[in-house]
Amino acid sequence: MSKEKNLDTAFFGQPRGLSTLFFTEMWERFSYYGMRAILLFYMYYAVTKGGLGMDQATAASIMAIYGSLVYLSSVVGGWLSDRVWGSRKTVFIGGVLIMFGHIALSLPAGVTALYVSIALIVIGTGLLKPNVSEMVGGLYSPDDERRDSGFSMFVFGINLGAAVAPWAVPWAANGFGFHLFGNEMNFHAGFSLAAIGMFFGLLQYTLDGRKYLSKDSLYPNDPIEKDDLRPIIIWTLVGVAVLVVVLGLLAAMGQLNITNIINIITFIAIALPIYYFIMMLNSKKVTKPEKSRVIAYIPLFIAAAIFWAIEESGSVVLALFAEQRTVLHIGSWHFAAANFQTLNPLFIMILTPVFVALWDHWKGQPSAPGKFSAGLVFAGLSYILMAFPGMMYGTAGRVSPFWLVGSWFIVEIGEMLISPIGLSVTTKLAPKAFKSQMMSMWFLADSAGQAVNAQIVKYYSSATEVPYFMIVGIVSIVFGIILMFFVKKIHSLMDGVN
Repeated sequence: MSKEKNLDTAFFGQPRGLSTLFFTEMWERFSYYGMRAILLFYMYYAVTKGGLGMDQATAASIMAIYGSLVYLSSVVGGWLSDRVWGSRKTVFIGGVLIMFGHIALSLPAGVTALYVSIALIVIGTGLLKPNVSEMVGGLYSPDDERRDSGFSMFVFGINLGAAVAPWAVPWAANGFGFHLFGNEMNFHAGFSLAAIGMFFGLLQYTLDGRKYLSKDSLYPNDPIEKDDLRPIIIWTLVGVAVLVVVLGLLAAMGQLNITNIINIITFIAIALPIYYFIMMLNSKKVTKPEKSRVIAYIPLFIAAAIFWAIEESGSVVLALFAEQRTVLHIGSWHFAAANFQTLNPLFIMILTPVFVALWDHWKGQPSAPGKFSAGLVFAGLSYILMAFPGMMYGTAGRVSPFWLVGSWFIVEIGEMLISPIGLSVTTKLAPKAFKSQMMSMWFLADSAGQAVNAQIVKYYSSATEVPYFMIVGIVSIVFGIILMFFVKKIHSLMDGVN
């Protein structure tokens, strides 16, 4: 019997296990993006409007660093999967923590509940996300040409949940269309809906996963030995001690505030991937060809960080633009600023079939570095476009919502060139001993980008929007052009990986 006839094609030509992971991630993204659609407004809306009454700059910085922490924690999730629990159990524990994080936000307990929720969702997402993606890669053999299209379908599932959530969760927060809460926003009702979404994700994952996921996912790839455990415990305690000392010194100097905590997290988010690259390149478990591939991954990592800094600003800078500078109706159709968050996943779902067909049929298509280069140019153009309303009409009034629609469409073309390709190439370039942890590196690029956002978003306002959009957009375009000149060199370092 031929190799092709032995292939599992039960889910639209893909392995049946892809369906399990597709819907698990769909529900997880419903919960996360539903929460994210209203969280910024919850933080800086006045208490009389149902919010916490934070100042806008602080709320925006927290929003960005929250996103950074979510992906920063993926390092822990990757390590626990590789060394302790295996990916299947790690994903389940992460989902439970995420659900309880949304439950915490659904309680009217003010800032305390906000920070408890952040901690739970940060840890939970770090356990879940890299390992779900790693399991997708595990569904395919190294030479299975369906891998890129399979990852594109997986990303489609992510965005299906993310597209529905920015309508469903704000709708719940606004009284399900019946103005049940008067003029206030009942943000807690919206957060409750996010918790329910995560519950459905866990239910589907548990029941379906037993049948269709590989038994290999029940075991760690590189089980930790007893001799290795002692130094890990020691270094963990040292890290915790250093953090406690730093926070104690800040408290003693009267500088223990959210701004300095954000600064510390930014430093960690940038320093950690540098440490990881050095560690993998010096590991005895990594072969010479694998080290070459890790080196090839470095410029792709930097490109991804720049891209995600722009793409992830949709829930911060573009959310502020939507709420403060955009006409929130088209004719008689009125909508909420939070609803714009649906544009990101909506355009990805529209574009995914186009790009799946493109990659399946384009024989002379660019390599991964070439796609990354083009993706950065598109990301930069999306920000350049957002500078035009202020240049043309000033920054005091409101402008057409189609500026935001156009900007999101352009950046999502860039995402189709970077996100599914990045997920796929990360699994291909990963050293065998660092499979899940290498997937964590992909999410660390997002973390680093959002950590930088947490610093620069403080300078965004209606008055500064034109130079803000122009400068960030130009940086992305310039780096994309530079990367274009190094495509062949990077591809050669990938050592046979296409």
